[in-house]
Amino acid sequence: MSVPLLDVRNLRKVYPGPRRGELVAVDDVSFAVQPRTCLAIVGESGSGKSTCARIIAGLERATAGTVAVDGDAWHTGRPGTRERRRRARIVQMVFQDPYQSLDRRQTVGGCLEESLRLHFDLTGDERSARVAALLDLVGLTADHARARPRLLSGGQRQRVAIARALASEPRLLILDEAVAALDVSIQAQILNLLADAREQTGVALLFISHDLGVVRQIADEVAVMHHGAIVEHGPAATVLDAPRDPYTRRLLDSVPRPGWRPTLRPA
Repeated sequence: MSVPLLDVRNLRKVYPGPRRGELVAVDDVSFAVQPRTCLAIVGESGSGKSTCARIIAGLERATAGTVAVDGDAWHTGRPGTRERRRRARIVQMVFQDPYQSLDRRQTVGGCLEESLRLHFDLTGDERSARVAALLDLVGLTADHARARPRLLSGGQRQRVAIARALASEPRLLILDEAVAALDVSIQAQILNLLADAREQTGVALLFISHDLGVVRQIADEVAVMHHGAIVEHGPAATVLDAPRDPYTRRLLDSVPRPGWRPTLRPA
């Protein structure tokens, strides 16, 4: 069997709680992501899925467990500057709110060029060509390169965030509710963009979401989290069409069907 690109074993995260108690956010979680595939981790808010993602990205310190990339064990604490830069060539993360993660003073082109300078030794012409290629990959133009984030729509900002994440040519892209704040038509555009990026670059995806309708469109495998633990894991078609766990069935029942209309509560 081939070595997974990402192998997470027995991950645990405990936060200090009130009155000397503790909050277990992630409880003995294990999963793997194969190269060029998409694993979706789904669950309600507070299920622990984003905490897992932040530990893998080095933004949170694990209480216990291991994270390995290509068979190489990664320290699950916060990495130093040199190690953070090395990891950024392998794993990148895209957040729900791109406006908070983009420098509002930088143009889009300046943002992408900064990432390229950090990771590659390129001439000015090579950087310009690479910026143009990244913009084209995410469906933006040279005009967008001259704009600042405040002049872009939410969907355009998320495209910039994805382009910046892809600039370092990572092997794994973590997307934490990356389409949750977008309307349905823009969601579809971003999902198509991610499918194109997978095909063109070979990047694998770890897709964090509460929306099983979105997950169905992009995932090869699905892991369902509830109260910090994985309660179901398998091929996307199996989990979404024939779920075994009652919690997964409840999540699926909450997805609006065609023709659904909200029911007003009586006054």
